[in-house]
Amino acid sequence: MKRRQFIGTIANSSLFLLAGGVSSCINSNRNGTLEEFVFIEAEQFADFGGWDLDQQSMDQMGSPYLLAHGLGIPVEDAKTRISFPSSGKYRVWVRTRDWVAPWNAPGAPGKFQVLINDAPLEETFGTKGAEWHWHDGGIAQVGKEASIALHDLTGFEGRCEAILFCKDLDFKPVNDVEALTKFRRKLLGLPDTPDDGGVYDLVVTGGGLAGTCAAISAARNGIKVALIQDRPVLGGNASSEVRVWPEGKTNQSPYVHIGDIVNEILPPIKKEPGQVLNGVNSRYYDDALKLKVVKAEPNITLFINHRAINVETTEKEIDAIIIQSTISARQTRLKGKFFADCTGDATIGFKAGADYEYEVKNLMGSSNLFNVLDASNPEEVLACECKDKSALAMKCEIGEIEQPFPRCPWALDLSDKPFPGRKGVKTFHREGLDAFANMWYWESGFNKNQVTEIELIRDHNFRAMYGAWDTLKNIDGMYPHHRLGWSAFIAGKRESRRLMGDVILDAKDFKQQRTFDDPAFPCSWHVDIHTPKKEYQTGFEGNEFVSDYTRGEKYKYGGLFWAPYRTLYSRNIKNLFMAGRDISVTKSGLGPVRVMRTTGMMGEIVGKAASICVKRNVSPREIYEKHLTELKDLMSKPGNYRT
Repeated sequence: MKRRQFIGTIANSSLFLLAGGVSSCINSNRNGTLEEFVFIEAEQFADFGGWDLDQQSMDQMGSPYLLAHGLGIPVEDAKTRISFPSSGKYRVWVRTRDWVAPWNAPGAPGKFQVLINDAPLEETFGTKGAEWHWHDGGIAQVGKEASIALHDLTGFEGRCEAILFCKDLDFKPVNDVEALTKFRRKLLGLPDTPDDGGVYDLVVTGGGLAGTCAAISAARNGIKVALIQDRPVLGGNASSEVRVWPEGKTNQSPYVHIGDIVNEILPPIKKEPGQVLNGVNSRYYDDALKLKVVKAEPNITLFINHRAINVETTEKEIDAIIIQSTISARQTRLKGKFFADCTGDATIGFKAGADYEYEVKNLMGSSNLFNVLDASNPEEVLACECKDKSALAMKCEIGEIEQPFPRCPWALDLSDKPFPGRKGVKTFHREGLDAFANMWYWESGFNKNQVTEIELIRDHNFRAMYGAWDTLKNIDGMYPHHRLGWSAFIAGKRESRRLMGDVILDAKDFKQQRTFDDPAFPCSWHVDIHTPKKEYQTGFEGNEFVSDYTRGEKYKYGGLFWAPYRTLYSRNIKNLFMAGRDISVTKSGLGPVRVMRTTGMMGEIVGKAASICVKRNVSPREIYEKHLTELKDLMSKPGNYRT
């Protein structure tokens, strides 16, 4: 890291921004030292150690943060080294929160320390405040340089967003996100205007299966593509980070090549009867293969670890998007002829003013899948992805296989409640560990905003998982050799904003087998809508954590339905495509289209259609009106066909 990223030597104006303006700023010249400060972004630590970078609430916070996601085992320290403007005393401020405080839960599980030259500050962090705030860490005496570390104490989701050292001991930073964002950018020496990222035929935002397939499809059809993904891997819910197993039938008549790209980047696996692939080992999701295929396409420019933060429009047409690095915070402008919103949350369409539907009421929730392992089984230990694998393997080798788990008074109290996995409880014909681990139905946020409250929703999923495991281990005395092996910290979403196109599909269209003259992608999943499961609601009304799904004859539609192309572009933003769970459907229409092999096929169609738009200089709507035959011809070509 360059020192200018950390050291505040750019005059009083920088710290003045963080003070919130004149009304809250102290007498900055009293000691002539206000400019002497150090600001450390957690995401810019030189070594994350065992901490994870979490960007999913970046829009609300202004920045990603580091998360100590250790499943109850403290993670390795995150470390960096910094220089100070001068030696002496500095007040230390740490931006963090007590993540269980929104529920008034006791215990503050996310405890961590800040170490300066290996010595901890007296204050323990992650112990105060339901909201993100600056936690006063007291006074530290430092020299000209120091090593800084985040030292996790619990393994239970401690989080740190930034650290501020200030020579003025009376200075108090504000929590206003706008002021903090201005301060960051000033201090980091970032320009007021974004970098020029170039001009593209198609800009695809969102690197899940839908966006990845759209980018590959468009590139192979001869147009220049930018693909933006805010995580270090591609695949979204179908990645090793989330591990929701993709469903949906591909390669169906009459367009048997639709699905070729989906199967190329995530080859299908024949499941055994009753086999569950949710939450299984990362090799099943093969992140490396997705990246390899994308990077092999010369027409694709990949912006990994970048998040779209703004959209520029002129007269109902998108001109450019602004993306920001989740590591450096540097911003880039990408201009394009056409844009594809594959974000799931319809981020681009929403910011561009596209017509959309979304009601924060009776939503399908989000899941954080998890699995368990048997420490007495050397094969499971060898395959373990846990952060203390080396220590676990050594203990297993010498026969130390007991796996105690701490009590979790801050988690959901399930000691007298039924839940999947508890003795005598059957859930969807499963019981025991088969009902507990790897299951989609650990889900929450049914009446919360899946866009703006995702940290709260994810954290409630954590409280359910930890509370259930605490009960199984410590109340019921079950599974003494088992431990939590892996858990997603990125939420697997099912429902948020949906962008409106020229056709809006409803469940009745599927059930009545309505036909269209622009069939584009096959749907095979039933009308699958999730709601809280009644058996587990008592005592948790409004904070449910287990879901049910719609089933039976009235939610079936004959096995296959070809959805129309006109669901894949915006009806009022002229150059906007969409693919994924944000396409043009009603709430009930979302049920059959939201599974990921199906959304990947949407992406394939968007890529083909965008290539025609570029070559013919027409809008997405005009593809249907004037060039539908040409689109159908491309749909008949293999996925590896190139123009």
